[in-house]
Amino acid sequence: MIHAIPDEIISIYKSIESARFEVYLVGGCVRGLLLQKAVKDWDLTTNASPDNILSLFPNGFYDNQFGTVGIPVTDSGQRAQLSQAPLSGAIQNDEKNIVEITTFRTEHGYSDKRRPDKVLWGKTINEDLSRRDFTINAIALKLNLIVVASGARQSNPEGIAESAFDETHNGSSFELIDPFNGQKDLESKIIRAVGDPKQRFKEDSLRLMRAIRFAAVLDFNIERETWQEIMNDASLITHISFERIRDELLKILASEKPYEGIILLQNAKLLEHIIPELLEGTGVSQVRPGRHHTNDVFTHNLLSLKFCPSKDPIVRLATLLHDIGKPKVVGTDQQGLVVFHNHEIVGAKMAYEICDRLRLSKKQKEKITTLIRWHMFTVDEHTTDAAIRRFIRRVRVENIKDMIDLRIGDRLGSGTKTAESWRLKLFKKRVEEQLTPGPFSINDLAVDGNDVMRVLNIKPGPRVGEILQKLFEEVDENLSLNNREHLLKRVKELS
Repeated sequence: MIHAIPDEIISIYKSIESARFEVYLVGGCVRGLLLQKAVKDWDLTTNASPDNILSLFPNGFYDNQFGTVGIPVTDSGQRAQLSQAPLSGAIQNDEKNIVEITTFRTEHGYSDKRRPDKVLWGKTINEDLSRRDFTINAIALKLNLIVVASGARQSNPEGIAESAFDETHNGSSFELIDPFNGQKDLESKIIRAVGDPKQRFKEDSLRLMRAIRFAAVLDFNIERETWQEIMNDASLITHISFERIRDELLKILASEKPYEGIILLQNAKLLEHIIPELLEGTGVSQVRPGRHHTNDVFTHNLLSLKFCPSKDPIVRLATLLHDIGKPKVVGTDQQGLVVFHNHEIVGAKMAYEICDRLRLSKKQKEKITTLIRWHMFTVDEHTTDAAIRRFIRRVRVENIKDMIDLRIGDRLGSGTKTAESWRLKLFKKRVEEQLTPGPFSINDLAVDGNDVMRVLNIKPGPRVGEILQKLFEEVDENLSLNNREHLLKRVKELS
């Protein structure tokens, strides 16, 4: 297990231990090591105070009330090492990662259901573990390092930052501190609250979503009493900021079980506080004779998410929301059959409001609304090249693959057995053809605004743009018309 721990983490650990403080690896990194999964974030806990830690790592930063010091670590390519550049509470470039070191602490009072009213430094590792959320995250790892240093490094005066790189941890051992039987729950694939679940979720109500996120990411089950309390306390999620809710939701959508994660949110009565618009599709039938839809709108949205081939949580969210406008426009045609005219337009507006509520970025909101607004594109062997180019411009080149992935999810989520029809395959081929050498735009016209002003002897103004737009529309229908002589003649005619 120790050999899976990066050298720079060992180096930080040794620095704290050498100063005669207790130190442990804790939380998600221990869970990852025990599950033999890749670890991205490394957290340590210690009885050293923040000031003690900063004295050992002058490049660290401490700007919170919870006893957490951040230590920047630089990945220099072949080997990672402690960064000597100080940070001001934030990562300053993509090459730096942050190792968090937190002083043992106890927490008291959670009046806002989000953060403790009072934080006191703890005295023991068991005290610290008892405040954590789930048993699988309440395991600490103590390293017992017996190090044999190479002669080359013994003479190196650089010290701690590099000394671990040429050391082998021969004879190293470790000890697991596991007062809540987290190892057993890992083996049984169980999410269980530490201590009394009635207390845990009232301390920080985001834990309601974190339980479901861990279940989706790890493919674990939630223990019965823990699950019951999640349902009992579901309304407490309203005390949590949408920024924190968003982060958990996107992690659920990025997991290997996004469909199951959303189902858990629904069953736990959390979804109604996060995206209540989704539930409006419950019981709204889409069934029409001869059509492939076999479920109500809500179930169809969920199944579309399940079958969407994209791994991007933003594309998965767009797929989950793609038909969210249908309940707002449901009606019947002359034959009395259900129809949803313009649901993609209404749905795009609703999705924008949902994304805004979830505090998604401008780029993420634009992507989701674009995918939903244009997901009803026509796939037909008679579609003209000009129509294909209009599709590319509407969707934008960078979103084309994502739109196809949404369409595949939509198709499979409707009950069809094949991911792509022959028409969709043909459509994809024709899109690729129009993308070579690149999509046609107004800048590709054989004339420009200067030509328009010269021919018509006019000054810059809206009229120039109107004429260029008209020329573009004509040429887009027949690219052979894009020659200078013809277009200059048309400029005169359009005047």
